[in-house]
Amino acid sequence: MRGHVAIFAAAIGLLMSGCMVGPKYARPTAPLTPNFKEADGGKEGDGWKVAQPEDGLLHGKWWELYGDARLNELEEQVDSSNQTLKIAEASFRQARSAIRFNRASEAPTIGTSPSITAVRASGNKPYFPSSRVNNGTGDFILPLDLSYEIDLWGRVRRTVAASKQQAQASAADLETARLSLHAEVAVDYFEVCSADAQERLLNDTVKAYTEALRLTLNRFEGGAAPKSDVAQARTQLEAAQVLASDITVQRAQYEHALAILIGKPPAAFHLPASPLNLQTPVLPSIPVALPARLLERRPDIGAAERRMAAANEQIGIAKAAYYPTLNLAATAGLEGSSLLNWLNWPSRFWAVGPQLAETLFDAGRRRATTESARAGYDAAVANYRQSVLDAFQQVEDNLVVLRVLSTESAQQQQATSAAEESLRIFQNRYAGGVDTYLQVVTSQTTALANERNDIDILRRRLEANVLLIKALGGGWDVSNLPRL
Repeated sequence: MRGHVAIFAAAIGLLMSGCMVGPKYARPTAPLTPNFKEADGGKEGDGWKVAQPEDGLLHGKWWELYGDARLNELEEQVDSSNQTLKIAEASFRQARSAIRFNRASEAPTIGTSPSITAVRASGNKPYFPSSRVNNGTGDFILPLDLSYEIDLWGRVRRTVAASKQQAQASAADLETARLSLHAEVAVDYFEVCSADAQERLLNDTVKAYTEALRLTLNRFEGGAAPKSDVAQARTQLEAAQVLASDITVQRAQYEHALAILIGKPPAAFHLPASPLNLQTPVLPSIPVALPARLLERRPDIGAAERRMAAANEQIGIAKAAYYPTLNLAATAGLEGSSLLNWLNWPSRFWAVGPQLAETLFDAGRRRATTESARAGYDAAVANYRQSVLDAFQQVEDNLVVLRVLSTESAQQQQATSAAEESLRIFQNRYAGGVDTYLQVVTSQTTALANERNDIDILRRRLEANVLLIKALGGGWDVSNLPRL
């Protein structure tokens, strides 16, 4: 007897577990190279370094590498106040709730629908015999219904798995949004600092040009210089004033962008002036690992991979529709004709039994659904591979920018020194009456352009450094995906 019970229990367990139809997921290959092209052509110290086995991932608060307290303060406000991040976080919670919704199908559904009805049939209905006429009946029902789909072919399990993978993709989307927003804060902050440095330079230039105009007026009044020199000096001064005014517009716009990123209206936010330091810029060296490791460090690649796995589950769900469904239904309860006999033991009723259903003809609907699922999977694979290619491009782009700008920065510093020396020479020669003021104007324009380019190159190096961190995933790792 016990043997028969064991066999019956095993059969029920086999039916409930069923089998899985459809393809088993295996992550497709992605285009890879042994090393990054631009890393081979650069040298360490250009804003990156070759990652060693002992080098850990970039830690979560990677912006602290720049050693700027104001930047740290701004970055700390992003997670708690940025509305775009809150949208991404809400989307993740919504996706996580979908898991519980689909997982509910793994358990039976139990419900009840108590009812009390009274019916009186018309005495004029054609009863045969006429003695069937009654003055009405009452029906008191307290049922308990159970319905359970036995997951023979894995449709329910694949639906739950797909919702888990979609939720993991949503979690990776959240991290992608967080990384992008933190990088945007750093970039906009350095733009503001660059604008402050440009504004300080232009204000100093306006003072110098004002002094040059005063000197030229004195020389003109003394008969040592023509009126054209005065016109040229005034033109240079007014042009510098225009540039100084224009840079304030750029600064204000980036300051407004920072306010929105930390969840504040622009009118409620002000960032004190903080010019870039050209003498001691903080440009941390970012460890760059092999391209294959990048697949595990980018949240957007992680999201694409999880969506690819979810698309694979959809193929299995579509194929399960070709097979019959087995549903176990049961109902039990109490039914009486009055309150007096409703809850009596003889009023009990019950029914239980399985139901098998199979679609015999659907005019190609299931085939179309399967083909659509396969096409969705192919699209997900292509999107995954494109995400990998985009990631490689972003790393390579910022490596070459850092490498070239490192060389360009040294060249620019030499050019700036030469331009400033040339300006001093021509100013002295003009004061001595040797050269015309045109030479001074030309050297002033050249010196100012080189000094502004010095600041701009530093800004671009800092931004490329931030974007390299972003391209490398900012310290994220695929192991950070939630286990749902």
